[in-house]
Amino acid sequence: AELFSGIGGFRVGLEALGGRCTFASEICKKTSDVYVSNFGSSPEVAGDIRRVLDADIPDHDLLVAGFPCQPFSALGPQAGL
Repeated sequence: AELFSGIGGFRVGLEALGGRCTFASEICKKTSDVYVSNFGSSPEVAGDIRRVLDADIPDHDLLVAGFPCQPFSALGPQAGL
């Protein structure tokens, strides 16, 4: 299961090791669209994780969560951390 999925960086790495993604969540619509473009719509990308019920997250062996990249982005004023 992949929380704060971004465009799927964790998924790429884990699938290369034989893993299978059972759940993905990403709050940003544009980023979620890129995720779907990269991997298709299975599993469907849930939006805001705060609105997802525990029962809607399928069984999984590993739960990963993306680190927010905004402090390291080359866009905007680059205020950083």
